[in-house]
Amino acid sequence: MRPGDPRAIIYFRSMAKIEKYNIQFLKDLKANNNRDWFAENKADYEKHQANLAEVADELLANLSKHDNIDTTSGKKSVIRVYRDIRFSKDKSPYKTYTGFGFSRATQLLRGGYYINIEPGNSFVGGGFWGPNKDDLLKIRKGILTDEAEFRKIFESKEFKSVFGKLKGDQLKTCPKGFDKDSSAVSLLRYKQYLLMKDFSDAEVLSPSFLQEADKTFKAMRPFFDLMSYVLTTDENGVPLYE
Repeated sequence: MRPGDPRAIIYFRSMAKIEKYNIQFLKDLKANNNRDWFAENKADYEKHQANLAEVADELLANLSKHDNIDTTSGKKSVIRVYRDIRFSKDKSPYKTYTGFGFSRATQLLRGGYYINIEPGNSFVGGGFWGPNKDDLLKIRKGILTDEAEFRKIFESKEFKSVFGKLKGDQLKTCPKGFDKDSSAVSLLRYKQYLLMKDFSDAEVLSPSFLQEADKTFKAMRPFFDLMSYVLTTDENGVPLYE
C-alpha cells in the first residue's frame, strides 16, 4: 500500500481508539461512585466496556507481533470496574480508572505490560509489580552479578527518553544480607521494578495512542530480556527451565 493510497486512510480511520466518552464516563463515575448512579447509567457503562474490548483486541494483536503473550483475548485484559472493599476503609464500590494488563507467556518470559486510563493520570507501564520473596532475592543477586548490564539499560538514551528512570517502591536502607557499600545499592533497594511513561488525556484520545503504547512496550524489551535471564537461570547461568 503506497503513501497517499485512500485505502490507507480508510484503514487508519477504522482502527480502535479510546474515545471521549470513555474519559467522560470515568469522570462521571468518580463524581457519582455509588450503586444507584451506576445502575441508572448501565447503558453508558456497557458502551464504555465494549469500546475498551475493541481497543484491547488491537493492543493484543500489536503486542503479539513482537512478543509471546499469555493473555488469551483483549476482553480478558480489561481490568474489572468493581473494587474489593472487604478489607478497605474506602467503601466506594467502583474503580474510577480503567486499563489493560497483558502477561508474557511461559516460565522463560518474565514481566508484564499494563496501560492505565484515568483522567489526568494515564500511563503505559510494565515490569515487576509484586515479585515474591524468592524472585526478589534472585533479582537482587542478579543485579549484583550483572550490575553493568542493568546500568547500561537504565542509562541508555532510549530508556531515558521513554521512561526517564526506573520506578517502584523502595526500602529506605540496603536490604538485609547485602553490602550497604555496594555500588549497586541504589538498585538493590527497590521492592518493585517498574517502567512507566505518562500520557495526557489529549494523547490518550489521539488516533496514534495505540501505536505509541506499542512503541513504549517495545522499549521495555531490553529490560525484560535481562530480567528474564536473571529469573530463569541459576547463579552460574544454567537454565532452570526447559
